[in-house]
Amino acid sequence: MKLIDNIPCWGDPVFPEALKQLDNARATGAERLALMADHHVGYGVPIGGVVAYRHRISPSGIGYDIACGNKAVRLDVDAIKVKSKINPYMDEIVKKISFGIGRANNEEVDHPLFDDEAWKMPVLKSRKDKARAQLGTVGSGNHYVDIFSDEQGRIWVGVHFGSRGLGYGIAEHFMDLAKGQNQIAEGITWLSTEKADGEDYLEAMRIAGEYAYAGRDWVCARVAKILRGTIVDEVHNHHNFAWKETHDGQEYWVVRKGATPAFPGQRGFVGGSMGDNSVILEGVESELSRSALYSTVHGAGRVMSRSQAKGKNGKDGAISKEDMSRWIKRMNVSLRGADVDEAPQCYKRLHRVLEHHSETVRVLHTLTPLGVAMAGKDIRDPYKD
Repeated sequence: MKLIDNIPCWGDPVFPEALKQLDNARATGAERLALMADHHVGYGVPIGGVVAYRHRISPSGIGYDIACGNKAVRLDVDAIKVKSKINPYMDEIVKKISFGIGRANNEEVDHPLFDDEAWKMPVLKSRKDKARAQLGTVGSGNHYVDIFSDEQGRIWVGVHFGSRGLGYGIAEHFMDLAKGQNQIAEGITWLSTEKADGEDYLEAMRIAGEYAYAGRDWVCARVAKILRGTIVDEVHNHHNFAWKETHDGQEYWVVRKGATPAFPGQRGFVGGSMGDNSVILEGVESELSRSALYSTVHGAGRVMSRSQAKGKNGKDGAISKEDMSRWIKRMNVSLRGADVDEAPQCYKRLHRVLEHHSETVRVLHTLTPLGVAMAGKDIRDPYKD
């Protein structure tokens, strides 16, 4: 860990642009900050940034994909059978699970969360029908459904996505509201948690969080059904969210943007890339853990932008389809969908990233990818990241 401008920073190198973005949060009243090892530039606040406020909340800090997160479940299924049938299983997954903006199958998903009184709020009421229609859809970009094998040969299913168009709409509404009240500094919006607008945002954020949990629950259960297995363990975390927490005797709203909560004993599922291992980890108690506000990485972290990878304005990108395919073939991964902007070459190696957090978390299980399903390059989805 390096202390730069009184900000605990993990990773090597520490990207100056991301650090500057995080430092900008001080202008919105942030009292404590931390930067995780998978950090890179984001919208307003960097991905991998942790921002703590006493009486404020930042819609920009949490971002458009409210409650984006990961869920992993372990199944009591025959691993040899899964591995031998991985290709037909992946075919069935992309047939039964919807990627992109709409629903590609006929499996309508309903949930008791839609009975919550909070849906009477105007910002939620106007988006309820769209939310109901998108529940259980995965989206595109870096969102995925994966099948893994752990170090004991057991089968896990892992998913990554958030609150879809619901979260996007909530974020847009409250960012515009904050801007209209001139509650914006250095491109970062904020609201007081002691006033009605801030309270409304927190309530809408709560619903987006429950919605994201429900969607990931449904997808994991549906994939377990496809694999004809029973879920025997599960690990579930948001990484674009805010929690009310006590640190060093002070109460804060802790915003984690692309950062996973990692309190001592708390487990998290952290993905690598389509051609890299993922992990189940847990937080440990240490002085550095306290400096990180008990947070850790949410993934490996990008080293290349989408436009760099794919190219733009008619120019070739840095990664070709053949480059991506060679890596995936070497790792023996059954891939469905995806494009070169999600190729393994666009990401850091997760085990190297985690080395920087060795005093704050410990790895419990290493998950090797067997099958990866993502939206194809022609899938349209404005809520992909």
